[in-house]
Amino acid sequence: MQIVGLDHVLLAMPPGGEEEARAFYGGLLGLTEVKKPEALAEAGGCWFEGPGTAIHVGVDRAFTPATRAHPAFRVLDLGALHRTLEGAGVPVTLPGDREDLTRFFATDPFGNRVEFIQAD
Repeated sequence: MQIVGLDHVLLAMPPGGEEEARAFYGGLLGLTEVKKPEALAEAGGCWFEGPGTAIHVGVDRAFTPATRAHPAFRVLDLGALHRTLEGAGVPVTLPGDREDLTRFFATDPFGNRVEFIQAD
C-alpha cells in the first residue's frame, strides 16, 4: 500500500456560510464550484475544484476555525493574488521563516488559515 495523491481537503464553516464560501473560493481564488452528490447536498456546504486542487467546504454546527492547520496552494502569480485579497479586505500575513519559498497566509471568511506559495 502506498499513498499516490491527495483527493481533496475539507475545511469547515458555520451553517449558512455558502455565499461567503462562493465569494472567497470561487470569486477571489478563481476555483470552480462543482455540484455535490445528492446524498450530501442537504448537509450544506460547497465543493470547489481547480487544476490539481479540490476543496470541500462543509458545514460544522459546532464550528471553530482552523487557525493552525491549513491547506497550502501553489499559485502562478503570488503578487497578483496578494493584491486581490488585500483589495477585498482579506487579512494577509507575510511570514519570515522560510527563505526557500515565497509565500503568505490569509484567512477565509470563516477564520480558517490558508497558505499561498509561489509556484516554480
